[in-house]
Amino acid sequence: MSSMALSASSTFSVAAGAIQENSASRFAGKKVPVGLELYSVRDGFTKDNMATLRAIAKIGYEVVEFWAPYFTWTPAYAKEIRKLLDDLGVKCNSTHNGTESFTDEGLKKAIELNQILGSKYIVCASAGSPATLDGWKSVAAMLTKASDVLQPLKMRTGYHNHKLEFVPMSGQRPMEVIAANTPTDVILQFDVGTCLEAGSDPVAWINANPGRIRCMHCKDWSPDAGYKVLFGEGAAPWPKIFEAAEARGGIEYYLIEQEGSRFSELETVERCLAAWKKMRA
Repeated sequence: MSSMALSASSTFSVAAGAIQENSASRFAGKKVPVGLELYSVRDGFTKDNMATLRAIAKIGYEVVEFWAPYFTWTPAYAKEIRKLLDDLGVKCNSTHNGTESFTDEGLKKAIELNQILGSKYIVCASAGSPATLDGWKSVAAMLTKASDVLQPLKMRTGYHNHKLEFVPMSGQRPMEVIAANTPTDVILQFDVGTCLEAGSDPVAWINANPGRIRCMHCKDWSPDAGYKVLFGEGAAPWPKIFEAAEARGGIEYYLIEQEGSRFSELETVERCLAAWKKMRA
């Protein structure tokens, strides 16, 4: 991952921590479910997905988001996964998808699998690296086309940002192109950490797109350790982000995501959830 130089980074981190501590009480009593993007436990999930789901439920996660490999499942296997989720009391509200899920045939398959899993959001995880703003408008057209198919099914599509989408191109950020050229029912699944790394303001982005931040990847970032910091250890001003998401963004659920840390996968996500509960208490 690339690093962005921030002046007085240590002071920034301390200030962010102080904001979190002093502002946590603002969220007392608000109940927005917290889940896990399963890419966070990808090694364990690849080896034994059902055992990993049981472990995630035991830790206390209420929601999971499957990432792109789910698209290879058969409907019969998706039904087995759904039964396990129901037995565990865990919901799947969304999935991450490659562009193959947005072809005519691919979308049919994605719809079938998502309906089995109980998911209502088929999110495009990445569109690659279009080199022009017209290329990003083509991504928006792909999402709009999918939205037209999904709307009658009471499902939605969406787009998940990385750093690339917040880096200006010809004076405009690609995420702005996607937001401006899609209907408002196309959700903007917000990855906080990558927005920070790009030097953008996460709170301003949420406030600029009311009702479209239905779910959020709560991934922290710091100028010193990148994405290896645990949730709550980085530069993200989480209380201000939560406040914006719940007052303006239309948030329905949060998803913790980790790209790795100094701990094992399961210990990492357990520590993240403990930090989440402390912050939200």
